[in-house]
Formats: sequence, C-alpha cells, structure tokens
Amino acid sequence: MDRLPAVTLVPFTAELVQVWFTDTEVGRWLGGPDWPARALRLRGHGIGEIYRGRRVLRDHTWVALDSHGDPVALTGGDVYDPGPELGLAYVVDPARWRQGYGTATLLALIEHPAVADVAVFTAGIEPANVASSRCAAAAGFRPDDPEPDFEGIVHHVLRRHPDDHGGAVG
Repeated sequence: MDRLPAVTLVPFTAELVQVWFTDTEVGRWLGGPDWPARALRLRGHGIGEIYRGRRVLRDHTWVALDSHGDPVALTGGDVYDPGPELGLAYVVDPARWRQGYGTATLLALIEHPAVADVAVFTAGIEPANVASSRCAAAAGFRPDDPEPDFEGIVHHVLRRHPDDHGGAVG
C-alpha cells in the first residue's frame, strides 16, 4: 500500500465501535460484544496503581474516523512510569481490514499531542494474530523478543527517538 488513508482521533464512545465486537475474529483476540462498554466503564480506574512493577500514570482511548467521519478503528491504552511507556491495543472495523486503517491509526496515536511525552509504545500481540503483527510492523513496531512471554504474547515495540520531537523509530 503506497498511501495510507487519513484518520482523525476522537474521544472513545462505546456506541461507535460496539458492532465490531460481534465479529468472530475480533472476539477471538479482544473479547465479545460487552468489551467496549466495559472498557469505557473502567477508564481511569487503574491510575496510580502498580501493574507488573510499573505505576499507571494515565490512560487514553480514541476512535479513529475516516475522512467522511465514519469510525474505522479503536486504539488506546495505559501510560506507565518509567518511560513513560504506552501499552496499547487496537482494533479495526472488520469491514475496513486490509485497507491501511490499522497502520494509519497507530501512526496517528504515536503523533497525538496527548502522548508527546511517551518514549516507548508497546503492543502485545498473540503470535497467531498475523494480521495485527503485520499492521504493527507497517507502523514501525518490532518484536522486543520473538518468543512469546509467559502469557503467550509477543510485545511489539516502537521507541521514540530522543532527538525527534514526535517522530519515532522501530
């Protein structure tokens, strides 16, 4: 794909993405139809807590809209100290798969002013989710270790270059 579609990130509301979670593949990787509403209810609940040895500083969740204002993807996650590091997840509308919206959404997230202080972006992806791994790679993420961790997850990492204000390197 030579050119990625344009996306705009807006605040998350469950109604915009609810239908995607009835898709079998989306449910397989992220959860069923109750996931968006549950995620919205839990926003902000872990701030200040320690998770895997790191303090949760804040969380962010956005819906990516295409050039017509239609929702095409959901992304966000928790920002941890030290780093700061953003542990993120993303899902693309199944009707928009293989059109570049996942990569465009990840790049928009990295460039969003709300995460300008983030030095490291990490997406945990199950090895069998080849499409998600390819999407992350297209956005510049690289496996930190190709072997899955104790939960069966490969962490794909993008480190922001310290001299580049807003840019990133894989």
